[in-house]
Formats: sequence, C-alpha cells, structure tokens
Amino acid sequence: MDWAPSVEGLVRELSRLPGVGRRSAQRLAHHLLRCPEEQARSLAAAIGTARDRVRSCPRCGNYAEDEICPICADPRRDWATVLVVEKPSDISAFESTGRYRGSYHVLGALLSPLDGIGPEKLNLASLRARLEAGEIGELVLATPASTEGDATALYLQRIVPESVSVTRLARGLPVGGELEYSDSLTVLRAFEGRIPA
Repeated sequence: MDWAPSVEGLVRELSRLPGVGRRSAQRLAHHLLRCPEEQARSLAAAIGTARDRVRSCPRCGNYAEDEICPICADPRRDWATVLVVEKPSDISAFESTGRYRGSYHVLGALLSPLDGIGPEKLNLASLRARLEAGEIGELVLATPASTEGDATALYLQRIVPESVSVTRLARGLPVGGELEYSDSLTVLRAFEGRIPA
C-alpha cells in the first residue's frame, strides 16, 4: 500500500524496534497519527529526554541520570554480591523478583570473536576495580545460556581472583533465551538454584 512518505518513514523507523515487525509498526504508526496530538508529542519528548539525560553508570554500567544509577545509590544493597548481566534491560528480570538485594555489573556485550567483540569491548574496567578493591565476595554470572554467554562466563571466571566465589545461574532459563523476556518466577528459580562455575 502506498502511503504518504512521512507515514512510510514512521513505519520504517518503528519496524527497527526489537520485536516490532512491519505489521505491528503499521498499527503503531496509525495509532500515533490518530491519538491526541499531546499524547504523540509527549512520547516524542520522553524519547528525546531519555536520550539526552540517560548515560551509563560509571560504577556498574546500568542506566543512570545522576552521578550513579539508583541501584548503586541505594545503601541497603549488598555490595559483596555482584550479579553480572549482558545489558541493562536484564536487570529488570532480577529486580522484578523482589528477592535479589545485591548489586549488578553490566558488560554491555558478550564475547563474540566472529562479530569482532573481544574482551576490550566489554565493560570490564570498573568490575576489575571493584575486584581489586576487595569489595566483591561473590560474582554471579548471569550471562545467557548461549555460545557467547558461555564464552563470556568462562573468560570472567579466569580473571576473577581466587578469593572471590564465582557462581552461575542454574539452567532453568531456556537456551538462547533473553533474560528480559523471562518471567520473574523462572528468573527467581534460576537465581536461587545457581551453582559454582
């Protein structure tokens, strides 16, 4: 179907979002064009504000607007337990359980030599600093159950001092599955059933 170029451009941009195919993008575009103007402008403003203000937390790599992210700013957290995840969106899977009270570390990527992603592309500097400072007692590796996730976990095990306990999530999560799409009970069971790496 031929639409005005600006409508087609909106559909094209929306279809670039993860999990949004062309049909869903068309429905979203039509909704945005039919909804009250202030609702559409509010969405556009929220996207612009988030892009302008949100940055990476220098301590853990999570999303932050202030000097550090809200989790790192929470004094009630257990700083000795650090859960390592691939991306900030993975944190919400653990936070939704309401049971994990430790801190996090976001790698930003997984090792994938075929894609040119080596250790130098991972967010490791602040993790190494925390390890060297002796802050960490347990490092929980919550990388995906995939070739890249396993390779990354193996690499991390090799750089962690022997004084730090290293565990991995139990394999209750589906192989190749994404943490951000897992239900909170599955995530909780995988966390509680973690085993030494």
